[in-house]
Amino acid sequence: MGSKKLVSVFAAGCMAVCGIADNLVILHTNDTHSAIDPASDGMGGILRRKVIVDSVRQANDNVLLVDAGDAVQGTLYYTLFGGEVERKLMDDMGYDIQILGNHEFDSGMDALVRQISQSEATWLTTNYDVSATPLAEHFAPYAVKKYGDRKIGFIAINLDPEGMISAANCTGVRYLDGVKAANATAWHLKHNEKVDMVVALTHIGYNAGARPQDLDIARRSEDIDIIIGGHSHTLINPEAEGGPQCRIANEVGDTILVVQTGSLGKYVGEIDIDLETMAAKYRLIAVDSRLDSRIDEGAAAILEPYRHDVDSILGIKIGRAAAPFVKQDFGLVNLITDIVYAAGSDLNGAPVDMAVMNKGGIRCNMPSGDITRGLIMQMLPFDNRIVLLDIKGSDLAAGFDVMAGRLGDGVSNATAVYDPETKKCSSILIGGKPLDPDKAYRIATIDYLATGGDYMKSFKNGVETGRSNEILYEDVIKYLGMSPYKGKKIKPDTKVRMTPR
Repeated sequence: MGSKKLVSVFAAGCMAVCGIADNLVILHTNDTHSAIDPASDGMGGILRRKVIVDSVRQANDNVLLVDAGDAVQGTLYYTLFGGEVERKLMDDMGYDIQILGNHEFDSGMDALVRQISQSEATWLTTNYDVSATPLAEHFAPYAVKKYGDRKIGFIAINLDPEGMISAANCTGVRYLDGVKAANATAWHLKHNEKVDMVVALTHIGYNAGARPQDLDIARRSEDIDIIIGGHSHTLINPEAEGGPQCRIANEVGDTILVVQTGSLGKYVGEIDIDLETMAAKYRLIAVDSRLDSRIDEGAAAILEPYRHDVDSILGIKIGRAAAPFVKQDFGLVNLITDIVYAAGSDLNGAPVDMAVMNKGGIRCNMPSGDITRGLIMQMLPFDNRIVLLDIKGSDLAAGFDVMAGRLGDGVSNATAVYDPETKKCSSILIGGKPLDPDKAYRIATIDYLATGGDYMKSFKNGVETGRSNEILYEDVIKYLGMSPYKGKKIKPDTKVRMTPR
């Protein structure tokens, strides 16, 4: 859908679908993270997803396909092509509504505008004021669709960019309180637009991380009926016992349906709404190999030229791993952080005091066997660079507390002990010596953290004194070809350097 068409649709504040309707099926995805091909466990794959979507459309008169953000970033398809592959295949699948995740901003505002301006989906944001940005003409605060004599309103609630999105990548975007924006817009839709149901697409997380979250929106709302979420990668399965709840009581005691499909496109969510009673049923549809015999040839043809380039880079060998490097057991986190320490020390001309690397910057594990250039690029897909940072001990200690809050990040030439209840550090050693809050330390980290990313707010008080000319994955590839890694099968160091007491 071009920008002129968007403007005319948004000016009306609604979209209409004609015809008599008995039910509406909403298919939804979130946090697919450029997982064009199936994941290592065999689940997912965007061509398989299209089989599901086409099948549901054939069986139902009214089908709406929506995405709750972070459709990009995480594989070579995004690193090499900047969102073009995802956009083309999602347009071919016929996505009706999309919203922003935090990773849609990863390549900067110009790149985001370029992709969205070519997208055929309707893009919504209710609590981002984008009027001072090039995004303005491509977004609306809400949309209304009509099915027979029923009207369904849609809103979009996004996370606070501060501490999550690089400020340089979202210049001019003004965040509005998510709960207030959701409630005000839902009230308007119910009372002024006279809609029968309000569906909130969100990218704020189910119940983890910064507030507000989906549970906050649900519990504090009166006019929202369904929340389709993203960001926390939560798999909400209505058939699983003891898992995240999908039926939540709101401010006035009504029940809200809250859903999310995990991540990497392994499931498609299906909400079936009876348009007579407005009751909604929910299920997850697995995206797996049973669909391979029905792959659409046209979609496969769109993907083929991009796949060739990805496969060629995945085949370039740069080393071997003696055993799997797994982020959860800190083997992979320690490896990357130790390389940041070594590269930072070389950049400094002398050993730095320590290095810091966030787990969230590492996007996939490293299996045993051949290590390839493409694997490292997918593991570290962000446009980050190693920097030297002069920082006061008290600010460094505050950063350790933030890392303790997520049960430890990557540190090199340092250790810490934290209280698992308060998530505060009771002991921090730098080079074997207790951290001195009044001392100035020179550390190696990545520019995203140095500018306060991943909620490392205190790091913004530091002063950058050096910067690598290479993107992080290039430095990692380089150092894997040097001592002590060159010519050896690399073994993971799984010693936990930030431990609960």
